[in-house]
Amino acid sequence: MFKINIDNLKEYFKIALKSLVTRKIRSWLTIIGIVIGVFLIVSLLSLSEGLKGAVLQQLGKMGKDLITILPGDASNIIASLAGEKLSEDDIKTMQKTKGVDVVVSINHTSITARHKNEKKTVMIYGNDWRNAMDVYKNDLGWSVNHGRWPIPGKNEVIIGSIVADEMFPGIKTGSELVMKGRKFEVVGILNSVGEKQDDSMVGIDLNIFKLLTGEREGARMAFVKIKAGYSAENVVDNLKKELEDNRKRRVGEGESDSSYTILTSEKITALVGNIMGVIQAIIIGFASIAIIVGGIGIMNTMYTSVSERIKEIGIMKAIGAKNKTITTIFLIESGIFGMLGGIGGTLLGLIFAKSIEIYFQIHPLFYLKADVGPGLILFSITFSFLVGCASGFFPAKVAAKLKPVDALRYE
Repeated sequence: MFKINIDNLKEYFKIALKSLVTRKIRSWLTIIGIVIGVFLIVSLLSLSEGLKGAVLQQLGKMGKDLITILPGDASNIIASLAGEKLSEDDIKTMQKTKGVDVVVSINHTSITARHKNEKKTVMIYGNDWRNAMDVYKNDLGWSVNHGRWPIPGKNEVIIGSIVADEMFPGIKTGSELVMKGRKFEVVGILNSVGEKQDDSMVGIDLNIFKLLTGEREGARMAFVKIKAGYSAENVVDNLKKELEDNRKRRVGEGESDSSYTILTSEKITALVGNIMGVIQAIIIGFASIAIIVGGIGIMNTMYTSVSERIKEIGIMKAIGAKNKTITTIFLIESGIFGMLGGIGGTLLGLIFAKSIEIYFQIHPLFYLKADVGPGLILFSITFSFLVGCASGFFPAKVAAKLKPVDALRYE
């Protein structure tokens, strides 16, 4: 059985470290190749995992009895952001569908708002508060930090946390907000919902929204709340059938064709999880290529080291060093290259990821946290060490096969 002699192993490390120190520039250039790959893995994976966790956490607040309906096909959901809308006929069809309790249609647009002498462009959304309030509180997890929810039909608004903290600093409940010459009272300030767009919006009564904007029909999207006793799958099937029948009827009457994307909370969560999984796989793939390139650099350095130390190898073999001793020394040397690269890349990756996290806490485009666990750190360092050892394997074998007589004669 192969046994490791601790004293011999210490000596092997000394020889390997001496070689690295005597060739400082080459050693550092070789290590940098590994550092780049590990840096990419640690920084991008930690940020993507943090983003995935933040998104799934927000989706986890979404009630299981809530269905989201968007205009456009599922393969082109972005079409809803480009101007497509659900028609009034669509919304009425949803309300009549079996298993549907409440339909909350949502419209939004940008508008200029004034508080005291300060003007800002804000995003406003209109809601029928009688139906929407329950959905926001119980199904989406929104909550009021100060004040209360607006009363339907009144010139009252509820604002997101960013509107209060950044857009109009000093605004509070009871303050006046003027939009298109119409005065509104701020009656509530929401707690952060964890997404900048939602936190930057102003909510008003749906009928007042229509008067302000002139958008009197249709909606950008709709939430459908399921009646007690019905399953989400059955209601989704009912909605698909009713909306499809409505679409065919409208096309037959000469109206334009349309399509719909119907998503349950579970489907949205699975969709986001799959997308983030693909992104992470791509990140690992590209970063692994960088590490492999670094490994090739280690291999090149080790072959060069072997050619430069042929006489040294001959002397060691002449005084009794075995093939496995030579192999071990060169494997340790290449492994150190990989490990130092892994440690350096991990530290730089952690610093970069945490810096991005701090930046987004100060400038919350969206709420991002770098998720750096011990598993990721251990994986990065171990993987880079193994890449280093693997890269040094063939040069080590070449060194071990040198015959003492030939090595000592080498010029």
